[in-house]
Amino acid sequence: MIARLVELAGRTVAWLTLAMTLLTFGVVILRYGFNQGWIWLQESVTYLHAAVFMVAAAWALQTDDHVRVDIFYRERSPRYQGAVNLAGTLLFLVPFSVLMLLVGWDYVAASWEAGEASREAGGLPFVWLLKSLILVLPALLLLQSAVTVRTSLAALRGVDAQGSA
Repeated sequence: MIARLVELAGRTVAWLTLAMTLLTFGVVILRYGFNQGWIWLQESVTYLHAAVFMVAAAWALQTDDHVRVDIFYRERSPRYQGAVNLAGTLLFLVPFSVLMLLVGWDYVAASWEAGEASREAGGLPFVWLLKSLILVLPALLLLQSAVTVRTSLAALRGVDAQGSA
């Protein structure tokens, strides 16, 4: 269930890359073809970029598409990989995610309270929404961490995640 939620979030925001590409193309055409530029359009590309990376990070972890130093990992047994994944998750990912939630909470809350908007004339009035992604990232990473811990423990026991040997 948790894995499906993380996957759904990742797959959903992955489509924003298409929108981001089209908007960037539009910004370039407007700027250089028509000498026209809109701050809100440029900022929307930044918002989409942030959403893609911050929401899809947990999905990248789930699908093992994140950056990893594979020299000592790739050719090893599933038990060894499970031990490395478990240690990395519990020693690094969970503490980082919890710290990010604790530190980011007040920062995001202040933005919501102020109804923070762009400082640029004609910019988007949703900075508070953009900053909320600072809490979405660690929340999704913590959810995926629970899945990773479960699958890593299963690998250490010599069974797959569904329980068969």
